[in-house]
Amino acid sequence: MQLRYLEYFAAVARERHFGRAAQACHVAQPTLSAGIVALEEMLGRQLILRDRRFLDLTPEGYAVLPFAQQMIADQAAMRAAIDSGTGPLRGTLRLGVIPAAMPCTGHLVAGISALQPMLKIAIRSMTSREIESGLVAHDLDAGVTYLSSEPPAQVHSVPLYQERFLFATRRTGMFAGRTTLSMAEAAAQPLCLLHQGMQNRRILDAVLAQRQIEAEPVATADSYVALFAMVAYGGVDAIVTDSHRSLVEAHPEILLIEFDDPPPPNQIGLVIPSRDPASPLSRVAALAAQQLMIDSVDYKSANPI
Repeated sequence: MQLRYLEYFAAVARERHFGRAAQACHVAQPTLSAGIVALEEMLGRQLILRDRRFLDLTPEGYAVLPFAQQMIADQAAMRAAIDSGTGPLRGTLRLGVIPAAMPCTGHLVAGISALQPMLKIAIRSMTSREIESGLVAHDLDAGVTYLSSEPPAQVHSVPLYQERFLFATRRTGMFAGRTTLSMAEAAAQPLCLLHQGMQNRRILDAVLAQRQIEAEPVATADSYVALFAMVAYGGVDAIVTDSHRSLVEAHPEILLIEFDDPPPPNQIGLVIPSRDPASPLSRVAALAAQQLMIDSVDYKSANPI
């Protein structure tokens, strides 16, 4: 069985589109389609439902997919292990990061590059659920996500930092001069929040519900850049995380205020698949994260804690 046929199949399952899958595999679409037909003939089963376009995987396709993903990942890990014995690692380390943790990626990239300077690093902004799915599907080598709430399954984790909620408002608004406020006061304001597909929003909703506080945002987004832009220029406030403090606290329009009744902090960490042996790329990411903890780096201020 040719490995490239499995790669074509896994790409179609991931992209759910023949054209995009062909682009991802750097082949012409007829070449990809022919490879999948050859794979189906080898297995004696139809793997993909199609009618001039992708419809879905067949039940047999869904059954084969995790084995195909594992074989592709094992082959890549084997090549990386061979290369690691003869020199520095090469290739691309694929890292999924929740939006709230994006400010910590600078330190993590620096740590990875110090260990393996020839590696390229591809960072993708993803939800916690997308990160978990990406690790399972072997589309990611590591992720930075929540460890204390809805933690991903079947992973090894390295704690990185604890996240706390802050209130973001305009410097010239009604809260100018305030140093603290309650979560109930914050929830009563016109708010922009992350949408409910984001884990940070689900955590916040659970905190508010536990306190019998209702919050109805007038706008939602999937990025902190959008939230801060709406606070600065859109006439709304936001409940955000302190991970972005160093990036926005000097902004001329935005004021960050602590809560006087804060909920417990959330633990953020790096996760890699719990496979034995772990791929060399996953091991490098974990080692870089461990060194960040050993060195006690406070990514919010870039100074030792």
